[in-house]
Amino acid sequence: MSFVEFIGPARIDRRTKNLTRRLSPDDVAIIDHRDLDRVSAEELIASGVRVVVNVNQSQSGRYPNPGPLALVRGGVRLIDAPGAPLFDEVTDGEVLSIRGGGVYRNGSCLATGQVLVEPALERALAEQQSRVTDALHDFAENTMRYLRDEGRLLAQGIEFPTLRCRMRDRHALVVARGPGHKRDLSTVRPYVRDFKPVLIAVDGGAEALLQEGLRPDVIVGDMDSVSDRALKGGAEIVVHAYATNGRAPGAERLDRLGVGYQIVAAPGISEDIALLLAYEKGASLIVAVGTHFNLIEFLERDRAGMSSTFVTRLKVGEILIDAKGVSRLASRRVGLWPLVAFALAGLAAIVVAIAASPALRHLIQLLVLRVKDGLGI
Repeated sequence: MSFVEFIGPARIDRRTKNLTRRLSPDDVAIIDHRDLDRVSAEELIASGVRVVVNVNQSQSGRYPNPGPLALVRGGVRLIDAPGAPLFDEVTDGEVLSIRGGGVYRNGSCLATGQVLVEPALERALAEQQSRVTDALHDFAENTMRYLRDEGRLLAQGIEFPTLRCRMRDRHALVVARGPGHKRDLSTVRPYVRDFKPVLIAVDGGAEALLQEGLRPDVIVGDMDSVSDRALKGGAEIVVHAYATNGRAPGAERLDRLGVGYQIVAAPGISEDIALLLAYEKGASLIVAVGTHFNLIEFLERDRAGMSSTFVTRLKVGEILIDAKGVSRLASRRVGLWPLVAFALAGLAAIVVAIAASPALRHLIQLLVLRVKDGLGI
């Protein structure tokens, strides 16, 4: 994006996923997000915001991170100003001016950062991809280190609470807030309409379901990215607690809201718990939207290993279908207009053939006369 000066109210939040819900194209988004992930980039683009100032490193180089590049390609000016004291000096709603990489208030410069541009981000991403072997080595070591403890607990089974929602012999749709989750969820809407699966949301997945006009039956997670509206919508709440000490941070918020819930203490991430919940409750098929499984997605979430997810996928794999990328297949379906054009082209070829052949013209005339005689015309 190129402009001489952009003026707008500041919108501030250290949690990007919370900030995106209240952004507009006229705002200046101020975030504190090291290694800006793809999901956050997608949500920032969807908000329409045109300027994002990050007081952290949007791309630290730890792993191949395509998030900043996606944001810039989406038409957003991304300014990195690591260490800038904007969260201390700027209040939400205060009018700021952006000139180049500088942030100004009433003519005074509050911070100066670097405008991240597409060519530089592309080069950095290519360099990071060449170093991915080191990250993979560390990741694999951590996975093996925790596999024995987490794998044993998950393989032996988790004691899930009794739920009102019946899942036995039904399909279950598990929706998490992952890359492309909104696009894929929109694509599986016909499946939801026809099969009416149990809708299990993982934290922010509840918001995605509500935006599609769907109401989650169960919400699983630590409740850090779910709106009050979703929590009060009548879904059964399963709070994911730490396996080590049983502490459930999400329970405190639910107590304040007066919403009932049940607690499950287990290792791994909330996505794993949601998949295992559907499996243990007897679901005949599990369709996953937005769940994480590959190396880059785990590094984006600052996960050092994937032992719990590895064991979970092994356990539920025979009934699990991952909807990731389904929308890409659907987008390749042939539309109506190409078929119409093809039919018209065929008709035109027939007309030309008839016009060029006296024998065909004579045959058509005979057929017309026979039809007229038959109809008495």
